[in-house]
Amino acid sequence: MRSVIVVIGAGSIGQAIARRVSAGKQVLLADLQKDNAEVAAKVLSDAGFEVSTATVDVSSRASVHALVQTATALGDITGVIHAAGVSPTQASPGTILAVDLYGTALVLEEFGNVIARGGAAVVIASQSGHRLGALTAEQDKALATTPADDLLALPLLQLDQVKDSLHAYQLSKRGNTLRVMAEAVRWGERGARVNTISPGIIFTPLAKDELTGPRGEGYRRMIELCPARRGGTPDEVGTVGALLMGPDGAFITGSDFLMDGGVTAAYWYGELAPR
Repeated sequence: MRSVIVVIGAGSIGQAIARRVSAGKQVLLADLQKDNAEVAAKVLSDAGFEVSTATVDVSSRASVHALVQTATALGDITGVIHAAGVSPTQASPGTILAVDLYGTALVLEEFGNVIARGGAAVVIASQSGHRLGALTAEQDKALATTPADDLLALPLLQLDQVKDSLHAYQLSKRGNTLRVMAEAVRWGERGARVNTISPGIIFTPLAKDELTGPRGEGYRRMIELCPARRGGTPDEVGTVGALLMGPDGAFITGSDFLMDGGVTAAYWYGELAPR
């Protein structure tokens, strides 16, 4: 059977990881917007990759399940790159929770049922999850293990508790890392691995929306005051993704890799610390 890499989210980060891990494999590139998937597929195809496309709404179980069926019809699913999501500037709290939190839980659940032995997945979380204050042990466990279809009913996720879009985003990304830790146990029963990457400000169209949006000043301050004194590139995320999905990362699962140029370090212990 052909080895299949499923890329969910046709943006720069998903493409960067795919380029590092998909040579000689079939790439299934899925996005909410068909045009986005086709543009990205042409770039990869012109670079020598074998690519097909699909549309998916990750906030819909039926849509994610249909994507799984499309992928399994192509071959053995040996890799999943989940890079779909919306940012605080792009969406309401409810939409962020539905797409970034519930959608990730659906992807992990559905693809965890079919991932091939030796397969691996990477979920793109965010540095934002590391700037959310500590939750209780019970809240952590609930975010990690509540069945996907019951997740949005959790008390801490109700819109009278979620203050704004940024809070929804932070909760979602914290939830992603916790969910991946729990799912790593189930994926391990199939001989597969799953990890998260929590990037900082990576220069993508989404980041540019943030830099030019209402939170732009805060984003520029993060770049100026973090230890690295710059933003990151999709290719740098691709390097970490390749490690986590490849043989050199065979002992890594259920982990989160924070790569933010030190923004989180500066937030807790440096010049970015709240005053």
